[in-house]
Amino acid sequence: MIQYSLKCAKGHTFDSWFQSASAYDRLAKAGMVECGVCGGTDVDKAVMTPRVGTSRADAPPVPRKLSEPASPAEQAMAELRRKIEANADYVGRDFAREARAMHEGETPERPIFGEAAVGEARKLLEDGIPVAPLPFLPNRKTN
Repeated sequence: MIQYSLKCAKGHTFDSWFQSASAYDRLAKAGMVECGVCGGTDVDKAVMTPRVGTSRADAPPVPRKLSEPASPAEQAMAELRRKIEANADYVGRDFAREARAMHEGETPERPIFGEAAVGEARKLLEDGIPVAPLPFLPNRKTN
């Protein structure tokens, strides 16, 4: 495993672990390394300071868990996600159909979130149905 400090084209910095240097290269080339703040895939390695310890007493502190938010932006994003997942129904790939049915009065209105293709979301907006993209990928849970 290797940890890299990364920086996106918009200047956001973050750390991530990879199986190897070549694994990072493959993922970055495929556009699969994504900034956790803006979602951009134009990500490069940032300048890093190597961790060199001369004794156990000089060992670096235990790094935080990668699942824990590191910055105020990540903390706000995590809180937004918790609130959405606690207060809305995940409808998966049926999002466009469910949103349209609620808008047309076919089903009761309720908070929902899910997945929609860009074209589906655009059509909803063109038809006056308010939708907004989420700044995170949903957990694939069932209702």
